[in-house]
Amino acid sequence: MANEKKKEALRALKFTLFSASAGLIELGSFALLNETLHLPYHVSYITALVLSVLWNFTLNRKFTFQSASNVPKAMLLVALFYCVFTPLTGWLEHFYTMTLGWNEYVATILNMVLNFVTEFLYDRFVVFRDSIDTNDVAQKQKMKEEAK
Repeated sequence: MANEKKKEALRALKFTLFSASAGLIELGSFALLNETLHLPYHVSYITALVLSVLWNFTLNRKFTFQSASNVPKAMLLVALFYCVFTPLTGWLEHFYTMTLGWNEYVATILNMVLNFVTEFLYDRFVVFRDSIDTNDVAQKQKMKEEAK
């Protein structure tokens, strides 16, 4: 039981670190598209979001959830999450920036926090629910633990 709690705590830490790196990718690409190329706000936001999702999915699948699951199926489940999440946060971004007059970066960071929490829960209990610790990385760790 204690070992399972430790594994879940480590899983949450990995997800946090990979999400932070994805956040940097999202903010960096948003800034490049919004400030340098002067693309429309929503084009910059959606493009930056897609780049960060691809990065986050790839790293979390391999290292956080260590899943050997069907990649197209897992990616489809993540895409379905974003079919709901993206319009919702697009509306929130519009509300924050246009209605309340907030800075675009404050609005983006708030949505990133919302994304972090909901995506971890969705990935853990929906996308990778039945395939956690099944890939080659997990199998090597298991063999090391058994050898001790």
